[in-house]
Amino acid sequence: MKRIDPKKFNLSKKVVIEKTTSSLSIIINRKTRIIMKDGRRLLEQANQIKKVSNKPVSIFTTAPVCSKTKTFLSNNNVEIIQEKKM
Repeated sequence: MKRIDPKKFNLSKKVVIEKTTSSLSIIINRKTRIIMKDGRRLLEQANQIKKVSNKPVSIFTTAPVCSKTKTFLSNNNVEIIQEKKM
């Protein structure tokens, strides 16, 4: 995967974005649970990326994700991919 500068999407430099073969991914590497507050922020970031690039956006994370947040993001066409460790 290739890293992309988040400034291109008018996002904070702390946001890690990588390009995969068919989509763009927001990378979250932390241990604490992703809750609804985080989900809303991630959706805003994903919509900002979609606005500029017109590509699907997914989220790669090592953290556990709240079931309510998973449902919220999937209903808004943002795929969550959980991995054991990055």
